[in-house]
Amino acid sequence: MLSKISESLANLSGAERKVAESALAEPKWFVHAAVAEIAERASVSQPTVIRFCRSLGYKGLPEFKLALSASIGHEGLPYVHEELNTDDDISKVVEKVLGNTAASVLGARRFLKEVELEKAIAMLTHARRIEFYGVGNSGIVAHDAQHKFFRFGISTVAYVDTHIQLMAAAVLGSQDVLVVISNSGSSIELLDAVSIAKENGAAVIAITRAGSPLAQLADCVLSVAAQENSELYTPMISRLLQLVVVDILAIGLALRLGETASLQLQKGKRSIHSKHLEYNKEES
Repeated sequence: MLSKISESLANLSGAERKVAESALAEPKWFVHAAVAEIAERASVSQPTVIRFCRSLGYKGLPEFKLALSASIGHEGLPYVHEELNTDDDISKVVEKVLGNTAASVLGARRFLKEVELEKAIAMLTHARRIEFYGVGNSGIVAHDAQHKFFRFGISTVAYVDTHIQLMAAAVLGSQDVLVVISNSGSSIELLDAVSIAKENGAAVIAITRAGSPLAQLADCVLSVAAQENSELYTPMISRLLQLVVVDILAIGLALRLGETASLQLQKGKRSIHSKHLEYNKEES
């Protein structure tokens, strides 16, 4: 059932997708919540909740809840999402942050499609040059990706300035791959850069929400979704999910490159070996 909801994300309207993400993030809560509570949590109208259920092939909310409840019983859910409150003490904050992170990372398996991952790795394997674009929080992930990928001996760069992204996209070619990282997938500047890159023949991989404007432009979409209050807090879980996807791509590329990647990584490690202070670890 949860996999069915995940697979439907790309075909849902923006409002219905918010309901789907609420169900995926907190299925146990969703089963017992009233339609008004679900609508409020997802920031949509009550009719939208009903339309979401019908889009998945159910007559209405009660039938959808029955199917979801049965699915939860079979699949099991070790963690559920919990919102942070202003009166939470530090022990509660630790519990909720770790629990929410674990739930989202484990739940990422429902969003990430192996076919798309294989496609992305194949694109990266044959790339002459790889560029990573991101802004804000996602820009940090873009820099992390660049730090991992250049060590394979591939020309790699990360840009977080939107003007530079536009100019860099203009000189990409058909042998280049652009990886765009965005939680919302709706940044106008990023979308403009992607359009320019595609006009010049570059392939585009998007790490973003399914069904977002960015996802619709990309040649390959690696969808990530996290339930978190980004209106009040800087997105944390979405950043971690993006980092996980980058790690999967890096490891997948290393395995695909085989000995070539191993030799490049060894050369990189040797180059900084003398920069480490020697000490007796057993005494520390």
